[in-house]
Amino acid sequence: MKEVQVYSGGRLARGEAYVVGEFPLVLRVNDREIVTLIASPHDLRFLVAGFLRVQGFVSSVDDFLMLSVCNDYGIANVRVRGELPAELKPILTSGCGTGITFTLPGTGNPGKLAPEQERAAPVPPAAVFALMEQLARKAEKYSRHGGVHSAAVGDSDGDLLLHAEDIGRHNTFDRLAGEALLKGVELAGKLLVTSGRVSAEMAAKAAALGIPLIASRTSPTDMAIRICKDAGITLIGYLRGARFNVYAHPEMLLIEP
Repeated sequence: MKEVQVYSGGRLARGEAYVVGEFPLVLRVNDREIVTLIASPHDLRFLVAGFLRVQGFVSSVDDFLMLSVCNDYGIANVRVRGELPAELKPILTSGCGTGITFTLPGTGNPGKLAPEQERAAPVPPAAVFALMEQLARKAEKYSRHGGVHSAAVGDSDGDLLLHAEDIGRHNTFDRLAGEALLKGVELAGKLLVTSGRVSAEMAAKAAALGIPLIASRTSPTDMAIRICKDAGITLIGYLRGARFNVYAHPEMLLIEP
């Protein structure tokens, strides 16, 4: 809690309010500083591992030779097998606070979508609603001050498996990818729900992870819709109450006659 001045009824009075934590983390990979990530200060190992995973720099736990995060100095030192590309061209994305990626489909960069998603069975809408309801219950920080985004992955039975919160909605995807990698949780075929807007880099990350369905409480961008259509991902937006909009691949929803 932080002390603030609250204006009400024409007067200022002393009060307290929750303030979102913001933490700059310098990421060094193979003795090379590649980016500074602006994120929430918790569970930074998941964030680092997931960021490197969705960029295509690692694909398994065995690819990490060292993964060390020093919160006191705001530095993550990582050593991975193989070398990074000689030139990394950062792309500033539409993520909160401006996200960053080195690969993005449809921009002439080396990013590549996963093959069209394959599913054993269509997804029942009830599972999507159940996951979003569980996400809302877990998002305590978001409900307190509205400054934190949340995301989660679950299965087609509506069981939530992993949950992440961060000041950046793009960071929540990276955190989920990193936690799943370090804990040995398979993401291919899982469903992803998020509190924030679905933009292009988030759709691309989901495609690379083999996620066949994304659902958001708010809207997707036109580029995210195009990526999801190309990748075979069902894209849902404005999931509120008992309704939602489907922007891509509605045929993969199990609709009772």
